Amino acid sequence: MSTATSVTQPANPRSNHVQEVIVAAEHELHQLMQQRSETMKRIGTVKQTLVCLAKVFGEDILTSEVMRLLGRGSARKQPGFTRAGRVVLMEAGIPLDARQGFRELQRRFPELVERHKDPLASVTTVFNRLVGYAEVRSFQNGKGRRVWEWIAEPGNAAAAPFMPSMEGPLTTPAVITKQ
Repeated sequence: MSTATSVTQPANPRSNHVQEVIVAAEHELHQLMQQRSETMKRIGTVKQTLVCLAKVFGEDILTSEVMRLLGRGSARKQPGFTRAGRVVLMEAGIPLDARQGFRELQRRFPELVERHKDPLASVTTVFNRLVGYAEVRSFQNGKGRRVWEWIAEPGNAAAAPFMPSMEGPLTTPAVITKQ
């Protein structure tokens, strides 16, 4: 007894129906990528807002879950280099070049930096990885040096929105509201 299978030719990729599906899928992919970018910016803004609140009022105002989401929980015995780089950029408030990032990591996470053979190269690698995650953007500063900056929504000064004024009570900043 013979078992024969029929091999069919693939559909012509030039057919109108296939082209319509491809165009629709491309359009949806572009929309989803834009939504992802906007979501990452929003996440960056909210994280910066929480970090600033913790700086002003103390970290004990944040729940352990929020601390974990900010990469500050005690879930790990040794913080990861990527997580530390994320914290440094998020709290910097200004774009950092690799050397500035290295110095800040060395100041805040000395034991972590010591474990790396070439920590400056590791900083560059981590900062670039965060660009790939759409958490950080990279560009050349006025001196032509490459710098990295935590992504937050445009027009929001998330680095200093909660500095208490001695004149009056704190109000909900524009950082919380999408513009």
